[in-house]
Amino acid sequence: VQLQASGGGLVQAGGSLRLSCTASGRTFSSYNMGWFRQAPGKERDFVAVISASGGTTRYADSVKGRFTISRDNAKNTVYLQMNSLEREDTAVYYCAADPNGSVYAPGNYAYWGQGTQVTVSS
Repeated sequence: VQLQASGGGLVQAGGSLRLSCTASGRTFSSYNMGWFRQAPGKERDFVAVISASGGTTRYADSVKGRFTISRDNAKNTVYLQMNSLEREDTAVYYCAADPNGSVYAPGNYAYWGQGTQVTVSS
């Protein structure tokens, strides 16, 4: 599985962005999909995860109520809608697929996209 993330950019605090992650291959609909982020000098942190069917989602406390993860299995794409962005959301955002074990641990994911930069200015 190859993952291609896009949609990052520069936005003012309070603004919105929508990230997309498109997967190659015919097994996308069988994978739980996650979003993580990594700020300079920090570890890669869990942001959100969505089950293969899209019926279950989980969020980090820091983004709950502001970010929404969704997926379109017909398009092999998972999205991260980010609203009310804050400077603290500035990071490289990564999509990941097929966790084995805890969905909150980046080390458990088998496949990763290349990352897309999100910069929030004040």
